[in-house]
Amino acid sequence: MKAVYLTGHGGNEVVTIGDRPMPERMPGEVLVRLHAATLNRVDLYMRDSGAGITHTLPQIMGIDGAGVVEAVDEGHGLSVGQRVLLYPGVTCGHCEFCVRGDEVLCTTMKLLGEHRDGTLAEYIGVPARNAVPMPEGWSFEEAAALGVNHLTAWRMLVTQARLKPGETVLIFGIGGGVSLAGLQLAKAMGARVFVTSREQDKLDRALALGADATICSATQDVGKAVMQLTGKRGVDVVFENVGAAVWDSALKSAVRGGRIVTCGATSGDQPGADLRRVFIRQLQIYGSTLGNLAELRDLVRFCAQHGVRPLMDQVFPLDQTHAALDRLASGQQFGKVAVRLSA
Repeated sequence: MKAVYLTGHGGNEVVTIGDRPMPERMPGEVLVRLHAATLNRVDLYMRDSGAGITHTLPQIMGIDGAGVVEAVDEGHGLSVGQRVLLYPGVTCGHCEFCVRGDEVLCTTMKLLGEHRDGTLAEYIGVPARNAVPMPEGWSFEEAAALGVNHLTAWRMLVTQARLKPGETVLIFGIGGGVSLAGLQLAKAMGARVFVTSREQDKLDRALALGADATICSATQDVGKAVMQLTGKRGVDVVFENVGAAVWDSALKSAVRGGRIVTCGATSGDQPGADLRRVFIRQLQIYGSTLGNLAELRDLVRFCAQHGVRPLMDQVFPLDQTHAALDRLASGQQFGKVAVRLSA
């Protein structure tokens, strides 16, 4: 089968597009013929170094994907020919976190494209529970996009921040997949949403998607702008995935007793922190990453009910995966960069 796989670490020279062995479906697994995958920042990290992530080369890239069931055992609620998207975490099923339904905290979770072969291939075998029926009428690219970015944003807003209708949310770095997902979901939940970016065109596009206000972080002080927008109150929820570069603004933008939820540190993971602001204003800070399988199923239902569909930036054919990776690395994308694996 054709696949995109790593042979080392560096740049696109270590990303090979070629033949890999077909996966052997094990009992309890589903074999999926993948039609699309979308790219995530961790794909660049795995290509560049993969430091701290246990993996063996060569390894097929890709974390999220969607396709059609080719083979599955009876009793799993799936049928051959069914269109599915994939939950990217393969868990043990018996640690304390898996037992309580919080498998994203599984002590031995293996993520597709990080710890084991991923979704940038024509076929993949995963536990049958990892295959979730797609929303009706969606493209494979749209469905694939739910598995990481939208699932991450869902857990951040719903599980961790407990967002309520009518509350205010500040989202940093609009244009990236998680931030755009956060905007779409927060608006569908009835929140008032402010977004930031250094690029005016991204802010303009966010307004067209329903953002209530924009802040150009290249020319404005984010904390001061938030206070102007909220009558010196601050926002209920800060949605943050940038890290050190915006952490001070995140703390200054939250209302007393507000919630800050973070899932990334692309600009650095060792920010300064004014602890007096944290305890005097009684701020609540939550870490978050990915989500649970039940949360993914809830997300799929919510998106189908509320008409929320992932925004696509560009779709590349498999043989142009290098260009797709370059597009993601450029930071110019607005929405998901996808790779089409079969017609």
